[in-house]
Amino acid sequence: MSMELPFAPVDTIIRRNSGVLRVSSEATEELARLIQIEGANLAIGAARIARENGRKTIQEGDFNIRERSSERELVLPIAPVDRIARSEIDDRYRIGNDARLILAEYLEDYADQIAKKSAILSRHAGRKTIQKEDIETCVKILEG
Repeated sequence: MSMELPFAPVDTIIRRNSGVLRVSSEATEELARLIQIEGANLAIGAARIARENGRKTIQEGDFNIRERSSERELVLPIAPVDRIARSEIDDRYRIGNDARLILAEYLEDYADQIAKKSAILSRHAGRKTIQKEDIETCVKILEG
């Protein structure tokens, strides 16, 4: 999978959750990679649901994600999120605008959750920089 998501918005997300901690570029890169994997996997499931319902357009409800919580300003840009979603599904599927928005919001919330917990892990380790290993450990813990 090629890198579709620009690092700048991912860096913004991780830094807003880091407090006074610094953030390594490897940590930002790893979080971007994880966001892309999560988005692609969600799109595969959504495409399956659309197909089972005889549709070629993926709708908001196909992602099995709670409804959008607000009309907040998202940091993750919609176009790369759309490309992430399309990266692992058949070209014949379209993705509705509401579906793109809910996926972007979910992925941003996912990234926030990982970033917050990674900052805790970094502090616990006595470091002043969030590192790639913090991101990796956090995901292992979340996946159980």
